[in-house]
Amino acid sequence: MLMVTLLNMFLNAASTGERSMNSTNNSPITERHRRATSAATVTLFAAALLMTACGGGGDSPQRVESLGTHNEQWTLAAPGEVGMDAATLQLALNDESFRSSIIVQRHGKPVLEHYWKGYDKNTLHEIRSATKSITSLMTGIAIDKGVLKGVDQPISELLGAAYPGRPALTRNITVGHLLTMSSGLDCDDFDESSPGHQKNMYPTRDWPDFILNLSQRSTPGTQARYCTGGVTTLGRAISEASKLSVPAFAEQHLLAPLNITTMKWVTYDNGKHSSAGGLASLRPRDMLKIGQLVLQKGKWEGRQIVSEEWIAESTRSHVALFPARNRYGYLWWFGTVPLGNRLLQVHYASGNGGQYIFVIPELDMVVVFTGQNFNANTDTSTFQILTQYIVGAVK
Repeated sequence: MLMVTLLNMFLNAASTGERSMNSTNNSPITERHRRATSAATVTLFAAALLMTACGGGGDSPQRVESLGTHNEQWTLAAPGEVGMDAATLQLALNDESFRSSIIVQRHGKPVLEHYWKGYDKNTLHEIRSATKSITSLMTGIAIDKGVLKGVDQPISELLGAAYPGRPALTRNITVGHLLTMSSGLDCDDFDESSPGHQKNMYPTRDWPDFILNLSQRSTPGTQARYCTGGVTTLGRAISEASKLSVPAFAEQHLLAPLNITTMKWVTYDNGKHSSAGGLASLRPRDMLKIGQLVLQKGKWEGRQIVSEEWIAESTRSHVALFPARNRYGYLWWFGTVPLGNRLLQVHYASGNGGQYIFVIPELDMVVVFTGQNFNANTDTSTFQILTQYIVGAVK
């Protein structure tokens, strides 16, 4: 398979030190800029290479859409105020390639914000599968509020009325299985021959119905394979349980408390329902709020939006996704970045084309990227920028 072949090529190249960003950068690179190790970069890149093919849609550029002026307080702090080197951080802007935005925030203060290709602070960006991590937060809120009984609740209890007699509802698949991509259904977005691949789902009228009619490939909970349709089905389960649409539930319980005024969702079933599996659109500043909420363990301006217990549980490793055995939580990815002699844990939302929300708790840092590198399988530079010039800027 092409993605696995590319991944193996990258691993081999990284292990022998053959990849470098410096070929397009004429600025002198100090020893501090070089302290990122190849092995640490690979741990982030391995998951993201696979992710570049996921999140749905084609490879055409996103339509730029301005929302007008947002009334918000936003002042960039000097990097030195938060213990970062300004010259090193500035190097993160040297390689724009496919990027459309970057924001870096530490200790709750934004220190870098830049836009390319006609985008600005008021532009909605299609965040593709980074939407899934927002769905994780929605699931936690639903459990906190008793809308869902917990991760062990069978989806048959939630979807039986809407989809009576569907085969998948007889197989003891739970909310937790959908959160960890381990439903066992014959759905694998990393394998284009898979019956449940997203390209087969999108042309159908009712996406959860498509998923719930798939055959079983393995026992639920025994193997994890990336399945966008499973997360779309999870969103429908939340909607059925709450008696609210996905956008309405998100607006009421997550977005409004964060003062996120606009999030666009893709719909299915002739516009009757919205997908929680991908293709939603947000501003980068609002993506940053999502990351900051997670960094702050679910609390925002003194209010607990989602429980600290859910943040801890959803951002720990639960499964190893096939085929590369990448660590995965409840719809959050995991990796490490180096700082000096330490390896720091990172959990992040990731979407096709270069859409990322990186949360680095040990540095009290959130980093957002958006881009237009759709379906290209070539996004190595984002992780090198994160490692060398953003984390590498920490004094």
